[in-house]
Amino acid sequence: MKERLSRLGEGMYDALAFAATRTAGAAAGLGRQVFRARVGIIAVSLAAIGGYALYQRPPMQSVARGEAAVRINQLTGGVAEVREGAVLVIPGLHELRRFPLRDQVYRAQGGDVFQTVEGLSIGVDITVRYALEPASLASFARNLPDDIGGQVVEPAAQGVMYKTLARYTVREIFSTKRQEIRDSMEGELRAALARDGIKLQSVLIGKVELPEEYRAGMDRLLAEELASEKMLYTLQLKEKQVKESDLDAEADKVRREKAAEAAGQEQIIAAKAQAEAMKHILPFKQKQIEQRGLEAEADKISRIKAAEANAQARQIEAQGEAESRRKLADAEAYRQEKLGRIASEQLERDGALIQKNPLLIQKAMADKLSDKVSVIIAPPPAAGGFIGSALLGQSAAQPVATANEGE
Repeated sequence: MKERLSRLGEGMYDALAFAATRTAGAAAGLGRQVFRARVGIIAVSLAAIGGYALYQRPPMQSVARGEAAVRINQLTGGVAEVREGAVLVIPGLHELRRFPLRDQVYRAQGGDVFQTVEGLSIGVDITVRYALEPASLASFARNLPDDIGGQVVEPAAQGVMYKTLARYTVREIFSTKRQEIRDSMEGELRAALARDGIKLQSVLIGKVELPEEYRAGMDRLLAEELASEKMLYTLQLKEKQVKESDLDAEADKVRREKAAEAAGQEQIIAAKAQAEAMKHILPFKQKQIEQRGLEAEADKISRIKAAEANAQARQIEAQGEAESRRKLADAEAYRQEKLGRIASEQLERDGALIQKNPLLIQKAMADKLSDKVSVIIAPPPAAGGFIGSALLGQSAAQPVATANEGE
């Protein structure tokens, strides 16, 4: 019984020990998981913070075209000028400031009121064109504000404008000394802006807004001046018209006199020209008559010469034709004589040949009749006589057989 109880106690102890061991292991695993989760959350938070910082201030920044940048080292205080392109900016270490290099404009509109030497208030449109000096940008970059136009250029320009315009009258500002005022403001403002590394390009003065009282007075004065000038011009015009009428009358008189003189001179010149022309025309007519007589005589002689030449030509042609006929007759007689001799010689040769060969006569007759008679059958001659003797003596009464293809 005790053994059983002891065994049961040991079994319960082992079970409790195993359960405790498992519980302790589970608790330890849970602790490790919680620790890992905290570490992951912290890592994600740090990564998010770093990503946001990189997004807000990326390490690689760019400088656009037409700009210049200055990178300031926060630890050493060094300044490096950077032009167009990419630049490395480490957050917390570097500060990058960009400045435009193109020309910029500041305008003082007509709403800005300036005081003149008379104490009158006027509005003047003044344009100031300026740009940063690239060569001195690195030395002035620390001291320049972000709004250069509003914090540097505008105060300097207004100070120079107020001081300069206060030395001149309204009329001088409006018209007479406009260029002098512009040159004075440009010189003072260039020196003031150069101390901050800004280069002044030009100063332009535009529209001037005059005070109402001054404008009304100027309008009245201008109207009176215009009226007096108009009266002066009217009197001068009337005087010129009177002079013009006198001159026109005098010119018409002179024109009529000149026309009469010219007409008389023209008639005299025409008469003289006609008389002078007759002096040349009469000899010319006489020369024409003589020329026509000479031309008729020359035509007569040419016709006689032509007739004589024709007669001589006909005579020469007749003589030539007679001579030609005589020569032709001599040639024909000579040809007949030669032909007779040739024929006689040929007959002699033929006779001698026939005497030697009597059968040639039969061959010659057959050659003559070959175009009319195709075949001739005749009895052989007796005692070696002529083969055609029977045909010549009895051609119509005793033919043996004849085949005539011509009929």
